[in-house]
Amino acid sequence: MELDFAPVWAGWPDLLRGARATIEVTAASLGLGCALGLFGGLGRLDPACRPLYAISSAYVLLIRGTPLLVQLFLLFFGLPQFGIVLPAFACGVLGLGLYSGAYVSEIVRGAIQSIDRGQVLAGQSLGMTPRQVMRHVVLPQALVRMIPPLGNEVIALIKNSALVSLLTIDELMHEGQKIIAVSYRSLEVYLAVAAVYLLLTGTIAWVLRRIEDRLGASRRAG
Repeated sequence: MELDFAPVWAGWPDLLRGARATIEVTAASLGLGCALGLFGGLGRLDPACRPLYAISSAYVLLIRGTPLLVQLFLLFFGLPQFGIVLPAFACGVLGLGLYSGAYVSEIVRGAIQSIDRGQVLAGQSLGMTPRQVMRHVVLPQALVRMIPPLGNEVIALIKNSALVSLLTIDELMHEGQKIIAVSYRSLEVYLAVAAVYLLLTGTIAWVLRRIEDRLGASRRAG
């Protein structure tokens, strides 16, 4: 069996266009996921606020307990039955954002809970309100601890974005499938698609390592 990458080279502009769409979907989903994750993580830290705690806990349980593909199909095929028709791109971003937010909320909750209680007490002894302690003492330290798991979440989100090709979004995977439909060279095309995904995730991993190194150096210097 001989490999023929000619269809890949001919369709390379389409793959690049799909990679750009993958980045756009991932970036939008990550923004939504971080916002939901911050809300959900903070909500699960205070059981005394029962409505917020219940909503946050139910959200995390529901999203983490069901497959992402099912969630995407519910948005894309289920919402129109209630008269809510969203564009495929919006469904993809919403589905990935909701899914990512559930995991980000656990990252936020874990990072905040890992801060030593003495830091909180020190802030309160200086006359800070609980909100000021959270904003000026806890969150800055927790943010540093969130970076490694958040990096893993970004990489997972890039890979999970391949599922939105089933919603006919012209991202990387979907563009590859269109090339296969014409050329019938599935192995070569999927190898090229995998290489582009590897490039994207590898770049993110490298950037995050640099950020961790810089933060680590600044903390040692301080």
